[in-house]
Amino acid sequence: MAREHIRSWQVGDVKVSRIVEIWDFQDDIHMAMPDATPGEVKALDWLHPHYATPEGRMRMNFQAFVLQTPERTIVIDTCIGAGREREYEVFTDLPEGFLEDLASLGIEREDVDTVFCTHLHFDHVGWNTYKDRETGEYRPTFPNARYLFGKTEYEAWQNDLRHDDHHDDKHMIESVDPIVAAGLVDFIDTDHEIAPGIHAEPSHGHTPGHIHVVIESRGERAVITGDLMHHPMQCAMPHRHATFDMDREKGSATRQAFVDTYRDSGALVIGMHFCEPTAGHFVTASDGETWFRGLGIADR
Repeated sequence: MAREHIRSWQVGDVKVSRIVEIWDFQDDIHMAMPDATPGEVKALDWLHPHYATPEGRMRMNFQAFVLQTPERTIVIDTCIGAGREREYEVFTDLPEGFLEDLASLGIEREDVDTVFCTHLHFDHVGWNTYKDRETGEYRPTFPNARYLFGKTEYEAWQNDLRHDDHHDDKHMIESVDPIVAAGLVDFIDTDHEIAPGIHAEPSHGHTPGHIHVVIESRGERAVITGDLMHHPMQCAMPHRHATFDMDREKGSATRQAFVDTYRDSGALVIGMHFCEPTAGHFVTASDGETWFRGLGIADR
């Protein structure tokens, strides 16, 4: 992580800041969309150079967002976490830096009053906890915060996903169970009000009970996608299946409804995994297609 990758956007009275743990991760587009091809990526000129490579590979970030209001400090998802062992090498033994990035915004971990997890995948819960160097135990990173976990999401992990011989639950053991044991969790419904003007909206599909975040302040509106989409290409093809959606049909329907809601709405769309520019708008192009116009990118 590096301070130069921090970006902030003002939405009325709410300051939204991006903290990046993995910058400009590149992979084949089928990692996000199983039937997509490099040729399709190359053909969408608006993806280049910000969201795709010349070879047709996608570019994305792994990141968290911090919301600061006059009264509240809220962290949305908490990345992967340092020094963790994960299924894939690229996510294993990441360096420290998350809390230093937070401090560069003038926020100490004791200042955070709310941690909201859109869902409970490993790359969204990591810094819920930190590893005590003396005892080796995982302890809550934000001791004064209430952690908000979707009730449906948590029950799905507890009752099914942790026991299906398919999903690794190491991240649950390290980053979720200690929070529950500490009594810091509120299990919420999918339409929960996080704070005045900040609320959850249901977006089931990627996981059971997945939730995204809507911010409304002083007539301005923004939405943080969570993993209902991973890459801007999906706003042009929301009907296409997503590789990591647990319910692919529902995930497709959720994306289509999301794009229909926010296309040409003026709302700032902040993509959970979108590379730079991470924030922008869904717009209808002259050919009638939908594309993501990142802030600072001119119309085409």
